[in-house]
Amino acid sequence: MATNVLIVEDQEMPRQLFEIFVRSDPRFSLVASISNASLAIDFCRNGGIDLILMDVMTELGSSGLDAAEEIKKAYPEIKIIIVTSMPEDSWLDRARRIGVDSFWYKEAQKEPILTVMARTMSGEKIYPNATPLVQIGCTNNHDFTKRELDILRELISGDSNAEIGERLGIEASTVKYHVQNMLEKTGMHTRTELAAMARSLGIVIK
Repeated sequence: MATNVLIVEDQEMPRQLFEIFVRSDPRFSLVASISNASLAIDFCRNGGIDLILMDVMTELGSSGLDAAEEIKKAYPEIKIIIVTSMPEDSWLDRARRIGVDSFWYKEAQKEPILTVMARTMSGEKIYPNATPLVQIGCTNNHDFTKRELDILRELISGDSNAEIGERLGIEASTVKYHVQNMLEKTGMHTRTELAAMARSLGIVIK
């Protein structure tokens, strides 16, 4: 019996490609293709869903990870593969924590999505070893430490070092130190430039 698949993707081109892939393989049957993650739970309630391909950022700001967490709590038997093109590293950690079965990067993963789908349905958990490598200024996202990425993510808000430090439980001077390190690594001149570039590249998303 074919695996019933729900696609959750708000970008037209990737959604159409996923539809083509699913329809081309007799192991899978496309149940529906939607653009808003918040609607996915309704399809699961109606039954007949075995596997979901779920983007993280979907229509109207609906989070695929939020939807995946809700679905996994209510329907743990449904397999979920998170698909994204963004290298935000916190998403990998959260996906594992909430029980997402597999994680696939649209443009950087070498293994075809149909292979990942089949292996996931056989009970494997397929995760990349690291986020995709993205150049930012004179360095790349893999050159940032975990703490630097935490601070970089908070910089997007435009808050002060003291406000960021309070949220992260560290001193404002420590925030300033890490920001300066990141500016030196990237060759950028201001924290605003650094935050804007990191957000536009998807290195950090808040």
